[in-house]
Amino acid sequence: MNTGKKNGIKALKCTVCGKVFKFQSRLKRHLIIHSGEKPYRCTQCDRCFNVSSNLKRHLMFHSNEKPYRCTQCNKCYTCSSSLKTHLMSHTGENPYRCTQCDKCFNQSSDLKRHLLIHSGEKPYRCTQCNKCFTWSSSLKTHLMIHTGDKPYRCTQCDKHFNRSSTLKRHLLIHSGEKTYRCTQCDNCFSCSSSLKTHLMIHTGEKPYSCTQCDKCFNYPSTLRTHLMIHSGKKPYKCTHCDKCFTSRICLLRHNRSSHGDFPHKCSHCSKGFKDDRGLKRHKCRNISSEDREKYTCWMCGEFCHNCCGILYHMYKHGMRKETE
Repeated sequence: MNTGKKNGIKALKCTVCGKVFKFQSRLKRHLIIHSGEKPYRCTQCDRCFNVSSNLKRHLMFHSNEKPYRCTQCNKCYTCSSSLKTHLMSHTGENPYRCTQCDKCFNQSSDLKRHLLIHSGEKPYRCTQCNKCFTWSSSLKTHLMIHTGDKPYRCTQCDKHFNRSSTLKRHLLIHSGEKTYRCTQCDNCFSCSSSLKTHLMIHTGEKPYSCTQCDKCFNYPSTLRTHLMIHSGKKPYKCTHCDKCFTSRICLLRHNRSSHGDFPHKCSHCSKGFKDDRGLKRHKCRNISSEDREKYTCWMCGEFCHNCCGILYHMYKHGMRKETE
């Protein structure tokens, strides 16, 4: 431990990282960070902390105690630092700036997370499928795919979600609230991400490009679906007929047309149609050459779909002949 002078006061310097402290107690507490020691244990969940104040703050999560209230919107927080960060949303203050893209944040932790995007670093690896993530929270959410865990439940329709943010977005469907308005066409959206994506229609921006054919897309999901064309991957399998598709939308479209509630069924392949016209078109495309010849008018070459149709059609020729 080195000592020096800081503003005329005797300063205590950490020999590991060079940080300077005014008080011995502060330096002692700081040294625990380097040693990795976590002597303060939570009796409710066995989580450990390196300082008593962090344990005290953690215990508020178990007690649901939130003593720090925002005077502007009455939102409550477990610690003063969270309230301080929240207040910046009212003032619009974002003091932490990224030097690479000038994006600003109201928390240093958010800036640190953001910087990983520029470095391309993905330190959090899934042990089950080796997929890597920039943030631990993303890995935690991803793991729920393997476990099937969906802890966030909608009280209105019993639908479950693996993210609280997805549940919040889903709840807007029930409330019908659409607070995000497009200034160019007055279209309204329930979440900011939907508005952001929509704005690309006006700007013509397509930031997601395929590395194999240089085709560009305005949705990451559309790019993912497109990439399956190159890989030949078809992960969406129909449970009725084992046919496979590149996207969920294609599978849904297939289910609607082939296995949905369509009363007009083809007697040869059981494919269903909403109306008789659709069934007739299908039969016309798939009819055998023998039947096609049987139901084709020898006078004008018009094709009819069945025996009644050809008889009626020939009757019209006879009527026309009589009038002539």
